[in-house]
Amino acid sequence: MVSPVKNIRETIKIKAIARHHGLFITLMGFIALLVVATLCSYFWLQARLPLMFMLLACLVAIFIGLLKLVEPKHSLVLAPKILTFNHRHGRWQFNWQQISNIHCVTNTIGIAKEELNYVGVKLAAIDSIAENISLRLANRMIHEQKPLLQYCIKQQLISFEQGILNFEPYVLRNGVVLKGPLAAFMHHSEVLHQALGAHLFISASNLNGSINDFVVLANNYLAKAKVEGANTSG
Repeated sequence: MVSPVKNIRETIKIKAIARHHGLFITLMGFIALLVVATLCSYFWLQARLPLMFMLLACLVAIFIGLLKLVEPKHSLVLAPKILTFNHRHGRWQFNWQQISNIHCVTNTIGIAKEELNYVGVKLAAIDSIAENISLRLANRMIHEQKPLLQYCIKQQLISFEQGILNFEPYVLRNGVVLKGPLAAFMHHSEVLHQALGAHLFISASNLNGSINDFVVLANNYLAKAKVEGANTSG
């Protein structure tokens, strides 16, 4: 995914697989559309159905390419003091000191361990989410992570009632009451933490390599930040 970090003080920016080849797909879609449009002017009566199918395929290719292009240039940024996740609907950002651990999300079924296509981020305190995630992203993550909730319900890691979207107010430890989508995301994160041991989840499509490689890389930054924090406090 990325080369080993020789200097942990450098910043690494990761381009998501989801954004790969966006410009190429868009350009090829437009070129193909021009070619098909030219063919339509000559052979529309003789081959209407195949040409309609080809036009539709070109439009789909253009649409997919444009969706890729609207993704952030870098989905993840690992800096010496901060981990940032960028999404087209917003971002979350945490100091390494606010993170407890980063791991591959797995579930043990009998004697077999099933690996899910997510990186799990466990926070030292769930309340830190409230100040470090954009409202639009919190709202979006609730819907994007529905498959995780459905998996947890199916594997009986949580009850069906826990998997239902909860818009009840969420009370932080300092007494602040959250409402709306942010409160729903806090409940959502709490339930997933109970089931899978993480508050935040990064899909494999947001990486540019294997989940294991990213976990190793991120934990290098996390360990270094913990050491520096201990030295500072000492």
